[in-house]
Order: sequence, then C-alpha cells, then structure tokens
Amino acid sequence: MNHVIITGGAGFIGSHLCERFISAGYAVTAIDNFCTGSKENIHSLIGNEYFQIIEADISEPIEKEKISFLRKYGLNGILHFACPASPIDFDKIPFEILKVDSIGTMHTVELALEYEARYLLASTSEIYGDPEIHPQTEDYWGNVNTIGPRACYDEAKRFSEAYVSTAINAQGTINGKPYTPLNGGMVRIFNTYGPRMRPDDGRVVPALCTQGLTGKPLTVYGDGLQTRSFCFVTDLVEGIFRYYNSTETIPINLGNPVEHTVKSFAEIIIEMTKSGSSIEFLPARVDDPKRRRPDITRAKTRLDWIPKVPLEEGLSKTIEFFKSKTRI
Repeated sequence: MNHVIITGGAGFIGSHLCERFISAGYAVTAIDNFCTGSKENIHSLIGNEYFQIIEADISEPIEKEKISFLRKYGLNGILHFACPASPIDFDKIPFEILKVDSIGTMHTVELALEYEARYLLASTSEIYGDPEIHPQTEDYWGNVNTIGPRACYDEAKRFSEAYVSTAINAQGTINGKPYTPLNGGMVRIFNTYGPRMRPDDGRVVPALCTQGLTGKPLTVYGDGLQTRSFCFVTDLVEGIFRYYNSTETIPINLGNPVEHTVKSFAEIIIEMTKSGSSIEFLPARVDDPKRRRPDITRAKTRLDWIPKVPLEEGLSKTIEFFKSKTRI
C-alpha cells in the first residue's frame, strides 16, 4: 500500500486531501499541531485503519518512530500543507507562519529525500503579491512588499518555493550527505472556499457568509472593486491529486479563473443567505491585491484539470456549513 504524509492534515484543505487519498487507496498520516486545524475536520477518518493523526509541530524535528505507517508501508510521498493562511493569522502568529514554511519545509524535504518519496508543496497566489500583470501566469515573478503586514506569509512561501526548487534541481549534499534530486513540485493555490473553513478566520468567504447569516453588515475593505477568483475545495483537491500523481516539477496555478469584485460577491452572499444586511465599507488593507485571477493554461494542458463546481453550487454547500456553526 502507498503511504503519504499530509502536514496540516486537520486543516481546511488538508482534511479534504486526507479523505481524497484515503478514497484512492492510500494510507495517510496527517501531522497537525491544531494551531488552526481541528479534530472535527477529520472526525470521519478517526478509526479508519489506514489513517493516523499525529499531533506535532512540523517546525520541530520529525519523530519518525511515531509514524507507524513508515515501518509498515514505507513512504510514497509528502504533501506539505501546514500553514495558517488568513489575514488575522498574519497579525497574531507571524513567527509560527515563518517557521512552518521555512524550517517545516526543510524537515519535510529532508524526509522525502531520505525515502526517495514524491513531494508536493502547497504554495499560494500570494507569491504574486499585488500583481502588475493580469491574469497571473506561473512565469510572473510577483510584486511583493518584503516588509509589509503580509510578508510573513508571502515571503515564507517564496522561500519554501526556492528551497523545494533547489532540492529538485541542485546536485550536491544536504546536511553533509549526498542526495538524489527531489522528485517534487508545487501548486500555487488561489482563493479556495468550502466546508471546514474557520468561521472566524478573517477571509472574505467565511466573514461575509457568517455576517449574512447573522444579519450583520457585510464588511468590505476598500471600494470593493478589488477582484478575487473563488475555487470550490473539491475542485482544488482534484487538481492537487492529479499533480501529485503526475511527473510535473514546475509550479502550476490551481484556481477558478472566473473573476468577481468583492462588492459583487458580497451582493451574491446577501441574496443567497436571504439577508437584510447592508454592505459596510472599511479602509483598505495594506498590500491587499487589487486583482487576482489565475491563468490555468498549465493546469489544463499538463493535468487535464479545470474547476467544475459553479459558484452558486459551492456557496450553497458552504453556507449550509456555516449555518451549522453560527448562532442565527
């Protein structure tokens, strides 16, 4: 049986990934320190003989003896998806974010090299910063403020990309030992939404959905004309699964190319939640990207992947999830 380790496996995207790999016949070890993940997210997997959850911080040395599937099945691959990714986290736990995408990346790459395992890094559209080209293609280097309030996340992800790409392409030693180049790659994830998002994580989808459901004003930062492209989580996970099972090593954007202004998106939320809420405009966030839309040509041609879930369908499922978490 093939065995994969998924860091951040109790998080929003990580928990859906665990389910996808289990359903495909893999044994899965999830590693999560529950900084932003939740045991509730993996409730359906607890007790499955092919699933193990280890509570640990991937920024600390990996205790391999705790990973029982390593002895039983070896290691087919690692998917490094551990990292808080919301604006409120940038303010509250910036050093934890910096550590997990630097030291955590080093630890997981070293383990993949030791077992000659496939490696997949969760990167982000944030590496493009406030982009000067639109839509964003993978060969764009970005426009990132290295000392701004988002830098802990943006720059940590850019470092992790550099570390992984070096391990893929370089010849030499790591920790003084010769190594075979890493069989790895990276996906750049654009705005993703769906069940298991934290209601209070500060991102646009949970914020507006919970505000609409509770009748509060929907808070929009700036003039609301900044754009986002929203991809439902099951579409994203399918793209990640296809990348993992490919021979690709280059960055590939995964996201939905259908673009919405934040203001129009808020209006959709008001309609779908049947809310009497108004829209409240707040000062713009520093370095908040003005336009964001992925060019998914690589994903189409190399992975035969496109997102399929319409916004209304995905939002309906997401709103139902937030209803179960919100006092209305």
